[in-house]
Amino acid sequence: MNRTSGIKVYRHLPDLEVKAVFSDCGNYRYLLKIKRMGVASGKRVCAIMLNPSVANEWQADKSVQFLEKLIFEKAIPYFNKVTEIWIANLFAYIQTKNFKGTPEQVGELNDHYLASAIAAADIVLIAWGKSCSHPERQSKVGELLSRYPDKILLVTKRHPSRGQYENFVTSFQP
Repeated sequence: MNRTSGIKVYRHLPDLEVKAVFSDCGNYRYLLKIKRMGVASGKRVCAIMLNPSVANEWQADKSVQFLEKLIFEKAIPYFNKVTEIWIANLFAYIQTKNFKGTPEQVGELNDHYLASAIAAADIVLIAWGKSCSHPERQSKVGELLSRYPDKILLVTKRHPSRGQYENFVTSFQP
């Protein structure tokens, strides 16, 4: 994290290749793919959060940087041999404050990218936090997960922007 003019700027960890998929208008981020460079291929985590912030190929945000450290650096057994993180969201609309979660904020292609991220993952990390009050979107994720009974399912104790590394992740039982 750097401070520039009082604004917190979060950087991706070194040696990561990051690709983002945005809508044509740029108001929706459908997927953020983060891959460790220089390591043999391994497992992939699909982390599902509430909605995207400013993270893209060149800068992280607090939540993304926390997940990078949690998964790639903290030697948590669940994430042994993980080399990729794909971040998807319940809502694809990019907003940092006062997010409402309206149907329009889901994004036209969000469910497509959410489904493909879950299908491609070895591990699915539910990381939208306990205060998420969008049962219709959570139900959509449950429907997608039911197609893959062999996926490893994990859940965070709170949203990654408020995370603590110790005992932050537990097994999830739908």
